Amino acid sequence: MVYRIVKDAPLDLYERMYLIRVTEEMIARRYSEGQMRCPTHLSIGQEAVPAVLSAFITIDDYAVSTHRGHAHYLAKGGNLPAMIAEIYGKETGCSKGKGGSMHLIDLSVNFMGTSAIVGNSIPIGVGLGLRAQLAKSGQITVIYLGDGAVEEGAFYEAANFAVVRGLKILFVCENNLYSVYSPLDCRQPPNRKIADLAQAIGLKSYWINGYKLQECRQSLKLAVDNVRSGGGPAFVEASTYRFREHCGPNYDNDIGYRSINECEQWQSLDPLVSLRVRILETTQNGIGLVAEVEQRVNSEVSSAFEFALASNFPDPQRAFEGVYSKSL
Repeated sequence: MVYRIVKDAPLDLYERMYLIRVTEEMIARRYSEGQMRCPTHLSIGQEAVPAVLSAFITIDDYAVSTHRGHAHYLAKGGNLPAMIAEIYGKETGCSKGKGGSMHLIDLSVNFMGTSAIVGNSIPIGVGLGLRAQLAKSGQITVIYLGDGAVEEGAFYEAANFAVVRGLKILFVCENNLYSVYSPLDCRQPPNRKIADLAQAIGLKSYWINGYKLQECRQSLKLAVDNVRSGGGPAFVEASTYRFREHCGPNYDNDIGYRSINECEQWQSLDPLVSLRVRILETTQNGIGLVAEVEQRVNSEVSSAFEFALASNFPDPQRAFEGVYSKSL
């Protein structure tokens, strides 16, 4: 997959969001075949923030992410066939088939990895920010995290260090209201925005509605520009929502921890659908342009799955190559 020049335009944004959505819908559709032998955490419903942000960061900028990292990987320009091959455990995967869905990396676009451990990639991202500062490279580092990660000590230690050192880091917290099955009200104080907590640490903080694309664009661009110009690290809390279960391909709005009505309300606000409608209504030949984007992306996704399925599994003799530790 060739990394495209990312533009700050509605049709380009739609293509990025649509790529993430179609890729994950295909993962969900094919997961029951039993060939993806790893847990997978889908970002369906959460595509907007990383897709918008991708217009304001460069290939040279660093990014790290979480167990729910497909959208972040693809928005940064990660290799789609390599990601799908990784989920299938193939040697052509971006982690050579050893990491699965929760351990994605693409050094060619400085996507420096995702992690299955909540909060684990936060200090790694701060370390990358320190490296950029020492090298005087001007790179910024985007650290994606979820609402549950701010309940980990690693967040506070890393955020404090970033502020003290004035690192060029943007923390992007996608608050989807749940940590597995636990809502915010049983984990965090009521009526407190996470952005306010970050502000108290010393981070320049923003709260955005992650389903309002123009609001996302304005705040994310402002945050990136501030970080890049040396204004210190920043924190963006984005309100968002996952449509499917915490881990797996299914819908779970029937098991009691969240209501069917809540899920349907969020789905009715789907920013991908809203953006498509806006393009069709306001762009000359919008129908043709959208159809062209969808056809191209559908073809790319189909080709990526064909590539993954045709690829070989890793040679067992190479199991300990490229890992941090091995048996004696």
